Amino acid sequence: MNQKIYELKNITKIYRNEGTEFTALKNVSLDINEGEIFGIIGMSGAGKSTLVRTLNRLEEIDGGEILFLGNDIGKLKAPELRKVRQSISMIFQSFNLLMQKSVLDNVMIPLKIAKVPKAERKRTALEMLKVVGLEDKKDSYPSKLSGGQRQRVAIARALAANPKVLLCDEATSALDPKMTEEILELLKEINRTRKLTVIIITHEMSVVEKICDRVAIIDAGELAEVGEVTDIFTNPQSEAAKHLILPNGEADTTNPFDSGNPDSHLVRIAFDGTSANEPFIANLVEETGKKVNILSANTKSVGGIGFGQMVVELPKNKEDQQIVLNYFRGKGLSVVEVNE
Repeated sequence: MNQKIYELKNITKIYRNEGTEFTALKNVSLDINEGEIFGIIGMSGAGKSTLVRTLNRLEEIDGGEILFLGNDIGKLKAPELRKVRQSISMIFQSFNLLMQKSVLDNVMIPLKIAKVPKAERKRTALEMLKVVGLEDKKDSYPSKLSGGQRQRVAIARALAANPKVLLCDEATSALDPKMTEEILELLKEINRTRKLTVIIITHEMSVVEKICDRVAIIDAGELAEVGEVTDIFTNPQSEAAKHLILPNGEADTTNPFDSGNPDSHLVRIAFDGTSANEPFIANLVEETGKKVNILSANTKSVGGIGFGQMVVELPKNKEDQQIVLNYFRGKGLSVVEVNE
């Protein structure tokens, strides 16, 4: 999984309208490895959807290079670009199905465009419907399907051309939590069995935590942070990452019961499943005699591993604060200060 399928080098995208300019992407550089599930996350307007549309050249860039398997897609002529796009499929929040066509006909669309013989089109489409668990819906129409089923049809259609990459632009945003979970599990299974590179664009950290191997955080058109999901979850470096990962965003960095003492100190403690069963707060009190005020706490699955986090207020005394920090770090816990 070390071969790079995408190499983005200093990508810049500027929108111009009636004499005004808006820079949607500013010198974004990152690599995406073949066969991984890669997340691109950011708040609304951060530039993440613009970024994903540059990966198949639906958006032209104003600076930099995008290499797909070593080839600069910005330099491809129309026939070459069409061929490369056959290797890059895309699914959307709105499904983009043709409502007047059956499920089977919808899945066959990219094969028809590629001039695949009719018998082979049908055979491949039925195979893809089986992959997504909808072979019994082949004669149904999209209007008769649930949102999750429609997205499964869209995934089957995207897989029909046997792509190397599946781009998912907010693909679960229109779905309820149960359907979201099912679609994410399906994408994970497709990635595992078909060795397909999956790139997920989302504004929901929960989506990234459940499925992605690595993640890039986009903030105001710039790359704020990139790395393994577990590393960023346990030790976020950028303000954008901290805002996305803290239990309730920035709200958790403020203690509503703070007395105003400038020595008051808040930290975020992150731990994985190996330490989740240890009552380390109780042990802290027993072993050091120092107490902390728990402001928030939660647990979740990150990459299939149980992780948890707490935001706590340390004692007001500086020496006591250091004793507590040393204790937590000595237990192998990740400690991030949230109100420096």
